[in-house]
Amino acid sequence: MINSPNAHRTPKNCACHGQAILFVFGSTMKMKIFAAFAAIGMALITAGCVGTVSGTYTSGFPTSDKVVSRYQRSVDEVYAAAIAVINNNGVLITEFIPHDTTNTVRALKAKVDKEEIYVRVEAIDPQITQVTIQARTSVGGDVQEAHELDKEILLKLANQNQ
Repeated sequence: MINSPNAHRTPKNCACHGQAILFVFGSTMKMKIFAAFAAIGMALITAGCVGTVSGTYTSGFPTSDKVVSRYQRSVDEVYAAAIAVINNNGVLITEFIPHDTTNTVRALKAKVDKEEIYVRVEAIDPQITQVTIQARTSVGGDVQEAHELDKEILLKLANQNQ
């Protein structure tokens, strides 16, 4: 038998010599992998709870998602119009009076086109009612959907006068 120095040679960077498993990747590839994990970590850290107009919280990224309008109507009229619009477009999930408020504030949660919709109706004074509509997708806000629902509430209130 010949004992040659190359007979049973193992690579220097293999895991059996205590080296990292990432020896397959070059240093630029290692940096890219690290950057990808860092970006994923930052995305998970910044994602969290977003406050809703109804006083509850939902998960997602904080983005522009609200539309605020005021109408010269009573709270009951505006709230009834909001419920009718929600029922025409989706499914009403819950109606409630937010904690630490009076009976002049009402809120609801609904699902419209796979989005969560939060509506808050509150009296600013006896003749002015404010409606805040918030539309949330699974990752962020959808201000276009909120505007669309706001327009439909306005049309519903306008048709009540006729």
